[in-house]
Formats: sequence, structure tokens, C-alpha cells
Amino acid sequence: MESLGPIITQLIAGAIGGNAASGVLKQDGINLVARTIAGAIGGLGGGVLLKLIGSDALTGLVAQGISSLIAGGVLSAIVGVVLGRKS
Repeated sequence: MESLGPIITQLIAGAIGGNAASGVLKQDGINLVARTIAGAIGGLGGGVLLKLIGSDALTGLVAQGISSLIAGGVLSAIVGVVLGRKS
């Protein structure tokens, strides 16, 4: 059960970051569910990247939450730009 804490933190922080980034950028091409999922996936990726490149001081839940928040926002913004384009 201890190992689920960081994963849940990454998912929630990524989803929050994804929704916040899409809201700030006013992306209409991506709906709430899609930006939440993209943000959560980005949050997981951000947490994994932090573990891969971070030192021992950067592996706490707060650091993982912040990196997941940022990564979720970035991935959600990218997905919003891609889905927002009209072909």
C-alpha cells in the first residue's frame, strides 16, 4: 500500500495540472475528460522522469506532486493543441 501513495499523488496532481493548463490556455478542442486523462498520464510520466533524473532530495511526495502538476499541464496543453487543429 505504501507504493500506491506516489502513484496516486502523480495521477491527481497531473489531472489538476492538465485541467489548469487547458483552462488558462482556453482550449476548446479538448473536453474535460480528455484533458483530465492527458494530465494524469503526464503526471505519471513526470513522476517517473523525476525518479530517473532526481537525487534523493527530489523524490519526496511534494517534489513528485509538483513535477506531476507541471508535466500534466504540459501534456494536456500539447494534446489540446493537437486536437484543437481543424484539418
